[in-house]
Amino acid sequence: MTLLITRISETFSTSPQISADDVAEIAALGFKTIINNRPDSEGGAEQPTSDAIKSAADKAGLTYIHIPVIPGNITEANVAECASFLMHVPTPILGFCRTGNRASSLYQQASNKNNLGSTNSAKQNWLMQKVCNFFKNKCLITKMVRKFTS
Repeated sequence: MTLLITRISETFSTSPQISADDVAEIAALGFKTIINNRPDSEGGAEQPTSDAIKSAADKAGLTYIHIPVIPGNITEANVAECASFLMHVPTPILGFCRTGNRASSLYQQASNKNNLGSTNSAKQNWLMQKVCNFFKNKCLITKMVRKFTS
């Protein structure tokens, strides 16, 4: 199957339903994380299960996350969960659902929740905060400056 991938940002793209057989191609394209926004059995027996795709993702060395979203009903809990993952998972990320629309909407809402232009910005902000905290707490020069300027 040829994957239909839509780039949403520098670090996030979407796709319609994928199968376990697609995961090797997804990894070859450079994706590091897959986010599944489709509840199991939503599409009937022919829909691949989350466990089957997770197993293939694990074998390919990809991070796999399942945030099932009911069509037309993205909840605050869904947005919060996605926002949290966007800050910590390896990029680039491929989100999918039946058509790709839920994955795109959830990503946009999660990005807006954190006032982020992109996942890359989120990671940079998070990393900058960690680096600053490290130097505030560990750096001898900073401690000396504080001591002499206090």
